[in-house]
Amino acid sequence: MAAFRDMEEVSHGLLSLLGANRAEAQQRRLLRRHEQVVERLLETQNGADRRLRETLAVEEEVAQSLLELKECTRLGGTELQQLEAELRKTIEEDASLQASLSQLTTELQELKELEAGLQQQEREVDKDTTVTIPSAVYVAQLYHRISKIEWDYECEPGMVKGIHHGPTVAQPIHLDSTQLSQKFISDYLWSLVDTVW
Repeated sequence: MAAFRDMEEVSHGLLSLLGANRAEAQQRRLLRRHEQVVERLLETQNGADRRLRETLAVEEEVAQSLLELKECTRLGGTELQQLEAELRKTIEEDASLQASLSQLTTELQELKELEAGLQQQEREVDKDTTVTIPSAVYVAQLYHRISKIEWDYECEPGMVKGIHHGPTVAQPIHLDSTQLSQKFISDYLWSLVDTVW
């Protein structure tokens, strides 16, 4: 019986020793499994950190693009306002030019009518008189009578010179056609003509 008890004790000892070995092996397996889980966790965390950095970089790029777009929109709005102001100014200038053109058309029509009248008078004078007056001389005399301008035909080219015999005083005319527009010269000369006949 004592031997059986000794054997039982050895068996329990062996079983406990085997149990301890199994627990150690299981503990090693659990530790390996734990290390694998920790490695995967670290890899996942690294991946998440990388993705977070990438997302932040993309967000920063989007924010920068948005700021640039807002700036472009602001500049575009400013440029649009400038273009609208230029368009309004051009429309006003066009209206002014249209009015001037209408006035010039009226004046041109009046001049054509005057010229037609002068030609008619010239024909009548030619019929009524025996003395023939050359038409250019006649027109020049008629223009002189209307405008009261005595032209200097011997002035240098590009210059408009003469004397306007106004209602009270004679006024010299000295205009440089290379420096002044034909419209300005024409308007200036017409302004000298007395509208009271």
